[in-house]
Amino acid sequence: MPMIRRLRRIVRRVQHKAVDLSHPARSPLGSAVVNCVVYRNGKRQSGSWAGLSGPEALRRVRDEGDGGFVWIGLHEPDEQEIAALAEPFGLHPLAVEDAVHAHQRPKVEPYDDTLFAVFKSVCYVEHDELTATSEVVDTGEIMVFTGRDFVITVRHGRHGSLGPVREHLEADPEQLAMGPSAVLHAIADFVVDEYLSVADAVQHDVDAVETQVFSPDAGQVDPGRIYQLKRELLELKRSVSPLARPLATLAERRSPLIDPGVQAYFRDVGDHLATTVEQIASFDALLDSILQAHLAQVTVAQNEDMRKITAWAAVIAVPTMVCGVYGMNFEHMPELGWRYGYFLVVSVTAVACFLVHRGFRRRGWL
Repeated sequence: MPMIRRLRRIVRRVQHKAVDLSHPARSPLGSAVVNCVVYRNGKRQSGSWAGLSGPEALRRVRDEGDGGFVWIGLHEPDEQEIAALAEPFGLHPLAVEDAVHAHQRPKVEPYDDTLFAVFKSVCYVEHDELTATSEVVDTGEIMVFTGRDFVITVRHGRHGSLGPVREHLEADPEQLAMGPSAVLHAIADFVVDEYLSVADAVQHDVDAVETQVFSPDAGQVDPGRIYQLKRELLELKRSVSPLARPLATLAERRSPLIDPGVQAYFRDVGDHLATTVEQIASFDALLDSILQAHLAQVTVAQNEDMRKITAWAAVIAVPTMVCGVYGMNFEHMPELGWRYGYFLVVSVTAVACFLVHRGFRRRGWL
């Protein structure tokens, strides 16, 4: 099962890269409007519904009163573009401000007849080799306004396209028929699945660093790589961990905007999030251990070098001492007038150096 789940996440990540509804060619309704679609009984409406603006589609849905809803997708809208939707959809000014400026913590906030949710989207940045400046995790944001008969999604960042989510829901009319809360759950599930995919990819970087630190070439490891990976892991943690409480709120607190048949599924998303949080925590602890091990290896290597330098200094000290004695230039030194004095001194010096060197070799200093 874990292998099958991992393969499903990989397939979804490939689909996510292939489908990007933020492209201008797929956004005929405006610079920020990615799509505006009406769903009734779990089916996408076409024909006279196509090409309607958001307020027009909402007005028609409410006039017919058949349980349909509008799903509007926006990509990095400005204040004017989202203000055109705020009044007809009854969006709260504080939530509108958050949706425009982004950089929000994951949260779920009720505003009158609207539920405002913020999710941090993450994406693994592919790289050939991890360096001290490599970007590993890229983050964005997905805001979701959920009402009784509408869903407005606002996406910030270069990734996190909701095209795969829309296509997945349209392939399952029974789930889509549950209304806007089913869309909210699908987005939450999609975001958390991306967390799991990114965590799996980061694990390969952690394993690569660990392997190199404990390899024979450990002395060539750049500690900046470990620090960089820890910084990127911290960014991932800041995106993932705060989502636990909002998901618990969606799963446990009753809300007229959340279908009871959908609410239980948020608990499953929360379980997957908890798995990711535990994974990230284990990566962080492992990187701490790897960094400490690397610093210990550096210290041991430095001590080894100092022992070698000290041993060679002791070997060189023998001829230095002898030369120092005979360099004093005293007139009455017994060996100076002896024909074999020079050869004797050199021989004694060489033997002494050999014995000192042999002693250090036996102790493993050389």
